[in-house]
Amino acid sequence: MKKMNLGKFMCLILRHRPEVIGISLDEHGWARVDELIAGIAKKTEFNMELLEEIVRTDNKQRFSFNEDKTLIRANQGHSIPVDVELRELDPPELLWHGTGEKYVASIDSQGLIPKSRLYVHLSKDEETAVKVGARHGKPVLYCVMSGEMARDGYKFYLSKNGIWLTKTVPVTYLKKIKY
Repeated sequence: MKKMNLGKFMCLILRHRPEVIGISLDEHGWARVDELIAGIAKKTEFNMELLEEIVRTDNKQRFSFNEDKTLIRANQGHSIPVDVELRELDPPELLWHGTGEKYVASIDSQGLIPKSRLYVHLSKDEETAVKVGARHGKPVLYCVMSGEMARDGYKFYLSKNGIWLTKTVPVTYLKKIKY
């Protein structure tokens, strides 16, 4: 399995389905590194050196080790209930959400909802949001009035890799920018 595919496989395990390799996550999303390595090694060649390289070179910084590298977890994006100990922070005045055209009608009627994830993911800048949207086809960009939302009582969290998270974004706080 290539390094990129191993990173995606680790996302599957650490965000959604740890049972695929016979491991479990604790309440904060941590998996034991020795168990992760052993589980993946049953399917393909895998060791600590390769794991450290994947974590270090992942362009989205999706994974974190604990201090002594005995535990690892995904920073966000979970569909299983875990508390990754997110920092609640006041967001910038504006955040961004990139999506594909096929989701516009749903977003325009319901706002942003987490669907199978625990949180809605928001980008700090337009450029990142456009890249995210392009993964889903022709990108459509939404500007999120996050400062106003926070003043109205909505909570925001900043993940370790710089992704802003919130439980939902009602339509009234959205402005469609590009179509």
